Amino acid sequence: MPASELFDQEHAPSGRPLADRMRPRTLDEFAGQAHIIGAGRALRVAIESDRLHSMLFWGPPGTGKTTLASLIANHSGANFLRLSAVLAGVRDIREAVAEARSIQAQQQRATVLFIDEVHRFNKGQQDALLPHVEDGTVVLIGATTENPSFELNNALLSRTRTYVLKRLENADLERVIKRALADSERGLGRSALTLEARLLSLLAEAADGDARRALNLLEICADLSEQGVITEAMVGDVIGGRQRRFDKGGEAFYDQISALHKSVRGSAPDAALYWLCRMIDGGCDPEYIARRVLRMASEDIGNADPRGLRIALDAWDAQLRLGSPEGELALAQAVLYLAAAPKSNAVYKAFNMAMEDVRAGASHEVPLHLRNAPTRLMKSLGYGKAYRYAHDEPDGYAAGEHYFPDEKAARNYYQPAARGLEIKIGEKLQRLRELDLAQRKKHAE
Repeated sequence: MPASELFDQEHAPSGRPLADRMRPRTLDEFAGQAHIIGAGRALRVAIESDRLHSMLFWGPPGTGKTTLASLIANHSGANFLRLSAVLAGVRDIREAVAEARSIQAQQQRATVLFIDEVHRFNKGQQDALLPHVEDGTVVLIGATTENPSFELNNALLSRTRTYVLKRLENADLERVIKRALADSERGLGRSALTLEARLLSLLAEAADGDARRALNLLEICADLSEQGVITEAMVGDVIGGRQRRFDKGGEAFYDQISALHKSVRGSAPDAALYWLCRMIDGGCDPEYIARRVLRMASEDIGNADPRGLRIALDAWDAQLRLGSPEGELALAQAVLYLAAAPKSNAVYKAFNMAMEDVRAGASHEVPLHLRNAPTRLMKSLGYGKAYRYAHDEPDGYAAGEHYFPDEKAARNYYQPAARGLEIKIGEKLQRLRELDLAQRKKHAE
């Protein structure tokens, strides 16, 4: 009988995916996260000494958040209730609290309330949960893929301890796969599947730090296998269309665009190109990338190389005209140019300083000499009077002229960096300031 048929007969009736059947039953079976549950680590010590406390597990999918919560409850003999913040509301919270109180009264057992995707709870739902966490009616274990400091209110955060779970290493995933292949009770052990070590490593790499994905890939390969052998062609077909971890609106999204921006700012073209490709590969909207690249051109290059802005605009235009994947090459060109260009944040700093000054100050009138005078009435009121037309002045510059409001002293917002074209811009502005000073001295004499 082909191994695939044997697999179907032995495991299909349960209706449970391999990843669910292979959930660790003990801490020793748990893969990875040695930094929080390794020997002597705070969480491991707390679990082994039955010191339950409310906590948040923050980490990527497939890193064991749900499983670890269940292990903690089982180890301490606590009642385990599970809610999904995507589906649950205030009523569900109240029902869970009522059950926790009943269990405590009848069985003297604590209740662990596990809330998956806890960051999806709104403020009202978090407030409804808070007093029951505070008085110990439930021990909250929340799981989130998003930064809890952004998504949860301070009151709830202050009553929980956050543990950061990391993506699993390939070695961890290989152990997960091997255990599933060897386990004849819950895994594929009775199927006697053959999987070469290099193919096992390929599956682990394709899982991208996600144990659930690793077991799902393995299960698909087992379904496709014949005569108990998982071939290279099968593995290639299964992992061929995979995508690296990327959340189009979550923590990974902002981490990666931040890495791209900082690589450009840090003049690291190779790293910038890597992060660009990671985002494209993960399915990020190329137009979003184009907008951010355009921002980088002004924020981090500015007038040190004004061509950067034009190149970023051209890349955006090329992306719009060509679409994917052809237009993405233009984005790569722009990213590499900006990363290699001289850097200056002088425009960015000047803009922020001027905006802060405007917001903090009064709404000063425009000086009369700077106002336009299209009518006789305006001219009679002094609009445009004594305005000095710069092109008629020596060197095309009206030395000593004042362009700020009359009530406001001149400010020096823009200070060009000593890099790229801004070296020459700085030299010119310094020469103009010297002309202003000479003109003022002349009038003072």
